[in-house]
Amino acid sequence: MTKTVMITVCGRPNVGKSTLTNALVGEKVAIVSNKPQTTRNRITAIVNRGDTQFVLMDTPGFHKPRTRLGDYMVKVVRQSVADVDCALLLVEPVASVGQQEAALLARLRETGVPVILGINKIDTVDKPRLLEVMAAYSAAGDFDAILPLSARRGEGLDELLDELEKYAEEGPRLFPEDMITDQPERQICAELVREKLLKCLDKEIPHGTAVEVSRFQEREDGVIELEVTIYCEKDSHKGIIIGKKGAMLKKVGELARADLEAFLGAKVYLQTWVKVKENWRDSSALLRNFGFTDP
Repeated sequence: MTKTVMITVCGRPNVGKSTLTNALVGEKVAIVSNKPQTTRNRITAIVNRGDTQFVLMDTPGFHKPRTRLGDYMVKVVRQSVADVDCALLLVEPVASVGQQEAALLARLRETGVPVILGINKIDTVDKPRLLEVMAAYSAAGDFDAILPLSARRGEGLDELLDELEKYAEEGPRLFPEDMITDQPERQICAELVREKLLKCLDKEIPHGTAVEVSRFQEREDGVIELEVTIYCEKDSHKGIIIGKKGAMLKKVGELARADLEAFLGAKVYLQTWVKVKENWRDSSALLRNFGFTDP
């Protein structure tokens, strides 16, 4: 008999939720960067191990929003911790409970969902420090388990899946066995381009970008033609994204093309444009156009 378990992965920005999700899946289903608020939508990832299907919901980082997009992201997190079998609260190895973690713990208590604490990035601290972190969180919340992890190094992943499997219930698989995410190809392609913007650009500029795939077509020779529009909030930002003689946009395109070809398993002909949509992060209409609909 097959079993299924649904898990929400939550935590503050940059704690490693998407890195952990990718590590568990074994493939890249969520973009990662060293900048906060990289993940904007809830991403469903599927892991099959033995007779158990793990459905992971990677959520945006829980933060104090400053825009309507931020409000949307926080709402996604709040709604994602309900109606699941278990929540995985991912934290960094810091021996104090931060405001974001305290707020998430309060929300999780409201739902009554079982909570596992994952202490990520253990490769950055020594054992005495790790014990201090475990003690601080043990005093702050009632966790079903506390697990040390390193998503970057793949440490503790089997133990985590063993723990999550305890909440699995008998029933049919929710997704086909060969499926690793429910995201459409166009969405993943757009996100891979946005990941390169986060990698190449500094400060607030990449956070003010949105990416839309306007054309996705496979030619007779197997090459996939992609037309991608990058939206930014200011004319000055547009100039920076394009760069001197188009150098920055070319760099973003080259980096993105490599990942796109790996993901699609085909040669990619990529065309990119940059357009300005002032203050789109605070426009309900534009947010809906970019796919940020009520979760």
